[in-house]
Amino acid sequence: MSPRNWDRAADSPSVNGMSQVEIVLVHGAWHGSWCWEPLRVELAALGRRSHAVDLPSASGPAFGVDADAKVVRETVDSVSGSVLLLGHSYGGIPVSQAAAGAQNIARLVYLAAFQLDEGASLLSSVGAELPADQESVPLGDDTIDRFYADVPADLARDAVSRLRPHSAQSWRDEQSAAGWRDIPSTYVLCEQDKAIRVEFQAELARRADEVRRLDAGHSPFLSMPAELAAMLDEIASAADDAS
Repeated sequence: MSPRNWDRAADSPSVNGMSQVEIVLVHGAWHGSWCWEPLRVELAALGRRSHAVDLPSASGPAFGVDADAKVVRETVDSVSGSVLLLGHSYGGIPVSQAAAGAQNIARLVYLAAFQLDEGASLLSSVGAELPADQESVPLGDDTIDRFYADVPADLARDAVSRLRPHSAQSWRDEQSAAGWRDIPSTYVLCEQDKAIRVEFQAELARRADEVRRLDAGHSPFLSMPAELAAMLDEIASAADDAS
């Protein structure tokens, strides 16, 4: 998939006129809804409708977890049927908070994501701190290696050019709810991840009802979108059958 096709709409209609579980995709730190486009094209080819969220924390330092969770919840509530809600990396935090009390979420999916409990923050989960006056979290010099080591070089370069500073407040904020306590969840562990080590992912995944694995780095939506789409469609199909 060439970068110029990332802006294509990937919404697809319901199959045979019947309602099916739709997938809501929530990106991680520094990213935007653009990062899901290769995956959304593959999901559309499978007949699976998807929606991609833009988190406020990726657009300015004033926004934290509450603002992100609000946007996620609004997107979930805009879907008339059942939803599979997926968070990648940092995106797992607003996903967990937004899911609490939602009536139409069939399953949560954490893709190499922070599946945290109520009262935890991204920083507390990794035992780190940021200066109180720091507004944004900058990117390091090893971004391609950490995020996109297994992504085709042209896509990796294009992705890096789209990354933006991320709100430090969103990393400090404590998660106020944990929707995975009441909603079934799947953790997708990325075995070649250089951003969130696989051992830490395994610890986070203990909170999930199901664990799946991909032989991928931190960004399988770019490195193996067809394989990830097939996995998500399978998970969503199980929810289709249960609904």
